[in-house]
Amino acid sequence: MFTTRPTLQGTFGMVSSTHWLASQSAMAVLEDGGNAFDAAVAAGFVLHVVEPHLNGPAGEVPILLAPADGEVKVLCGQGVAPAGATIEHYKGLGLDLVPGTGPLAAAVPGAFDAWMLLLRDYGSKPLADVLKYAIGYAEHGHAPVERVGETVATVRAQFETEWRSSAAIYLPDGRPPRPGELFRNPVLAATWKRLVTEAAGAGDRVAQIERAREIWRSGFIAQALVRQAQQPTMDTSGEHHTGTLTAADLADWSATYEAPAVHDWQGWTVCKPGLWSQGPALLQQLALLPTQLPTLGSAEYTHVLIEGCKLAMADREAWYGDAADVSLEDLLAPAYNEQRRSLIGPEASYALRPGSPGGRTPRLSRHLREAGVASSGHNLLGAGEPTVAGGPLGHGSGTGSGEPTVAQDGATVGDTCHLDVVDRWGNMIAATPSGGWLQSNPVVPELGFPLGTRLQMAWLDRGLPNSLTPGRRPRTTLSPTVALRDGVPTLAFGTPGGDQQDQWQLHFFLAVALRGEVRGGLDLQGAVDAPNWHNESFPSSFFPRGMRPGLVAAESRMKPEVVEELRRRGHDVLVGEPWSEGRLCAVARDVRTGVLSAAANPRGMQGYAVGR
Repeated sequence: MFTTRPTLQGTFGMVSSTHWLASQSAMAVLEDGGNAFDAAVAAGFVLHVVEPHLNGPAGEVPILLAPADGEVKVLCGQGVAPAGATIEHYKGLGLDLVPGTGPLAAAVPGAFDAWMLLLRDYGSKPLADVLKYAIGYAEHGHAPVERVGETVATVRAQFETEWRSSAAIYLPDGRPPRPGELFRNPVLAATWKRLVTEAAGAGDRVAQIERAREIWRSGFIAQALVRQAQQPTMDTSGEHHTGTLTAADLADWSATYEAPAVHDWQGWTVCKPGLWSQGPALLQQLALLPTQLPTLGSAEYTHVLIEGCKLAMADREAWYGDAADVSLEDLLAPAYNEQRRSLIGPEASYALRPGSPGGRTPRLSRHLREAGVASSGHNLLGAGEPTVAGGPLGHGSGTGSGEPTVAQDGATVGDTCHLDVVDRWGNMIAATPSGGWLQSNPVVPELGFPLGTRLQMAWLDRGLPNSLTPGRRPRTTLSPTVALRDGVPTLAFGTPGGDQQDQWQLHFFLAVALRGEVRGGLDLQGAVDAPNWHNESFPSSFFPRGMRPGLVAAESRMKPEVVEELRRRGHDVLVGEPWSEGRLCAVARDVRTGVLSAAANPRGMQGYAVGR
């Protein structure tokens, strides 16, 4: 089939990410003798610089790593709710939802510590060696992609009147950054240079990394983060609020390792983060597939995937969270999925239908029940646009959902980041950095980056798996994937896209698994380039938590006869631009031949794979 680019193949190393500068920085680390984990850390920090509207150091990152000589692990860089982030506190402020912007939505920052832990335990390079690429682009400048300036333009008034520390960096000369002109963040460069200098005297490589972690948790960085959290800040409620993050919250938290959630499907073992994330929704979708799948790309195939996704995401809404009391074994049990599969009929469903794994009774947030989303009606509560800085809904905040995902017309307008690396030794990693967006909290003036807003994903209802609870992780949409073939790590992939991540990843994975090999390797680029779609028949994870039952946003490259048949079945198909769905990245390794491969998404004109 026609592809926009070749699937890259080689034997030395492969990188794919959502920005070419991150991909090439990672490749430079590999060329300099570093391994996949060193390369991923370097790329992660570069993404903070070149995609600041999509991620930042005070955001979060779940990481799946597959060492060549070890088991697949999850490194959780999702911070918890601070000790003061109680439901009573937010209710006392007159809130029914956690705001989509501002310090009240800030969890304990998780990304930085996760990257440091990865570098310490699996990397080989000194701290200065992996940070030098990000420091260089922040200090000397880079030519920003169009979406950086476009995003800043949407929040310009807020920056100029309220978030002036953000204006100081992102409105140089009084205007947003422009493509083709160098954009610098000298404050961020100074932060990392100071960190490296202070850590340098600690001793060897590991001691320096540990010192950097201490500085983040209790040194000058922690002090600046806490000062910012205590500043009254305008958020999506239309009021000024201070946050709950304290020095003790920062000092007490660190990233952690855990076993992945896994599911076996036709010789593949798919690994995801656990029920504190959206990740198991991909596993549930696989478990819901019929033994004999319809023809790839047909209307029946698309219908089955859409309806299975609705069931998996309904279970996500009822059962997923850091306080989940359901086991993954119950959710993936054959008998449970056989019963759930029987709910997929020939027509589109409009109801939110969580199941009863292990005989449990599902419970949804009062916000959803009052909105009627569990009924079969066509309820329109929100459309999946980004929440940006501004006042309450309808007063400058957009109609949005907190993480930039998909616009009203179905066009992808940006969101999170993703990166994958595989090296010549067989080490493999997939990571999805996000949060700490420039448009969702003011820049910390001493540091050059903002706090995150991931707490907006937690509910202000008691007794739910995803209730806002001090010390617990808000359920995240971030969802990287590693897949093993016959027990051997073979494929690492992921995509930005908030709630859409595990839809687009399912479509990609099935295209790879069902198409087989092209030119002696997996058809990664063909699977990335294939016409894509998503549905919004479940609540958004982002403020104001809306959904559009029945909506299917599809690229115009989808065959007209497929669109027509989907509409006949009752799907509300919105045909968008031809290249508007997903920003997938992927790398692979063929253990039989030693050949490495990579592909990257052409959508958005910035994702690239490199390798040799």
